[in-house]
Amino acid sequence: MKFFTKEVKIGITGIVALVVLYLGISFLKGMTLSPSHNYFITFKNAKGLATSSPVYADGYQIGIVRNISYDFNKPGLVLVEIEVDDDVRMPLGTKASLTEGMLGGCTLNLAMGSNPREVIAIGDTITGDDADGLFDQVAKVMPEVSTVLQHVDSLITTLNTVASDPSIQRTLGNVENLTANANQLTANLNGSTQKLDKLLDKDVPQLMSTFNQAGQNVSKLTSNLAELDMQQTMSKVNQTIDDVQGLIELMEDPNGNLGLLLKDTAVYHNLNSTINSANELLIDLKAHPKRYVHYSVFGKKDN
Repeated sequence: MKFFTKEVKIGITGIVALVVLYLGISFLKGMTLSPSHNYFITFKNAKGLATSSPVYADGYQIGIVRNISYDFNKPGLVLVEIEVDDDVRMPLGTKASLTEGMLGGCTLNLAMGSNPREVIAIGDTITGDDADGLFDQVAKVMPEVSTVLQHVDSLITTLNTVASDPSIQRTLGNVENLTANANQLTANLNGSTQKLDKLLDKDVPQLMSTFNQAGQNVSKLTSNLAELDMQQTMSKVNQTIDDVQGLIELMEDPNGNLGLLLKDTAVYHNLNSTINSANELLIDLKAHPKRYVHYSVFGKKDN
């Protein structure tokens, strides 16, 4: 006989399912399985607070609302039971307040006391602060807002009367023209400013660089001129001029070789005749090369 029969397996599965279902429902209700402490808070008005709502301390959730009940022994008070983490200690002087949401609902906030040495006993009651909600504050401000709206209405009526005056309309027209002119002037100034910025960013630095380079070249030229021996240079120039003058005198002397070469026509005619003879010789050599050159592959033949 087997111990794990089909019926036993079904029973175990059912028990596990019930445990999981219980844990799931407890989770949805806000119940925690970790160690916790319970405290009580009294309010004159619960303001829509619900069970399993979070409990915050300085914006951090430290627990949940466990139960909400009306205190019939003290009419006019609502008793709220909260469950907080086991590590939380409530300093003496801690107060609780309810904050209504914009779209409904309510949040419980704890303002921790400033004396950490003295704490509220577990299960004791925390003082509840019945602060006005958002809508309560709006209701208090509404009479003042109504008075302000009446003054605003009177002011608007006065402004409409003033605005309907023809002189005011003409003035406004002039102001509009002045505004248009001012806008155009501003646009022109912006364009000029952009052009000036471009000039200062690109053209002026480039121009200054050119001026600096030119100044460096002039300075270098001045230094070279200062280092140059002008007396020696002028002496060499004068010597060169004298040499050229002497060459010109030799060319102009009719008795000199250079003068004869340049001025005697006979020399020119002789050179021309020689060139013509050499030209005729070359032409004849090309036409009759055998007259001037004799060669044989097998050597000279004996006559």
